[in-house]
Amino acid sequence: MPKLTFVAFDGARFDVDAASGSTVMEAAIRNSVPGILAECGGACACATCHVYVDDAFAEKAGRPDPMEEDMLDFAYDTRPTSRLSCQIKMTDALDGLIVHIPEKQS
Repeated sequence: MPKLTFVAFDGARFDVDAASGSTVMEAAIRNSVPGILAECGGACACATCHVYVDDAFAEKAGRPDPMEEDMLDFAYDTRPTSRLSCQIKMTDALDGLIVHIPEKQS
């Protein structure tokens, strides 16, 4: 089972296991990670699961598709590695993934 680390805005770290095929957002919700609101439940219809993919994993996590890019327009303080965590599927290739949670969600 791939490992995943969430880094909160205050620096607190949350290390969780994420089932292959599940999303980063699902892992956050299952593990009560603060800062991931996921108001739309993973339908890519809001920007309340916004994260910054750690630079070391940006290429592996991939780029947002056009629909995700549209939703990121509503996210707070986007950056080049901004993604919606509901759109990142965990795989063995992403074992050790680190994502940073923004100061607030939109």
